[in-house]
Amino acid sequence: MIALHDVTIGIGERTLVREIAGEVRAGEFVAVLGPNGVGKTTLLRALCGLRAPLAGEIRLDGMNVARMSALERARRIAFVASDDAMTDALSVREVIAIGRFPHHSWWEWSPRADDVRAIDEALALVRLESFADRPFATLSSGERQRAWIAMGLAQGTPVLLLDEPTSHLDVRVAHRILALLRDLARAGRTILCVLHDLNEAAAYADRLMLLGCERMLAFDEPARVLDPATLESAYGIAVERLDTARGPRVFPVL
Repeated sequence: MIALHDVTIGIGERTLVREIAGEVRAGEFVAVLGPNGVGKTTLLRALCGLRAPLAGEIRLDGMNVARMSALERARRIAFVASDDAMTDALSVREVIAIGRFPHHSWWEWSPRADDVRAIDEALALVRLESFADRPFATLSSGERQRAWIAMGLAQGTPVLLLDEPTSHLDVRVAHRILALLRDLARAGRTILCVLHDLNEAAAYADRLMLLGCERMLAFDEPARVLDPATLESAYGIAVERLDTARGPRVFPVL
């Protein structure tokens, strides 16, 4: 379980979100929503210990994340964000293998049987098996996105944080990835995922966390969060809600 106790996050002297309080349960898929620049990515970075909160405390299974070592965090939390730095010379398999580093001592460089198995399973989950030996530089942006997700999966952590995992993906692949994340949550992993498409989030996530106006505007099941008045306060645009057999969907009022 991840617990946020009055967490305030920001960049430099700029505060983005104040006093976030709530819990993310084990085996839950939470989508983090909000307009650009409100602190969604910064929140993920704080959750995995890459950026300290300005105030408050983040706990993972009762342990203060800020007091955990980098290795402890890497064995329990995987953070997936697109970053092509220093990867173009590597193969797809070698990029995904980076996710296995927390499971090795510093002097161990050779892959073990469990590494090979984890990498193969991650490749299969994102359907990149045939790309394993291709240079990473030859992949399309969507294929790269899937490879980054596979790297996070290969890390084998109970918590998986993803920053816009469906960016650059076509509709078919995006929905396949979201279905995979939902299945991983049902199998016991805790998933927090920044998304921009409100309807995608509502279709797959257990709960939605909506950020805006320097605060957490809502953290609840999709039917409660996709309220036209709440969304207008967050995004500054009027929306219309349609309740369907598969849950609520929203559309901008043109």
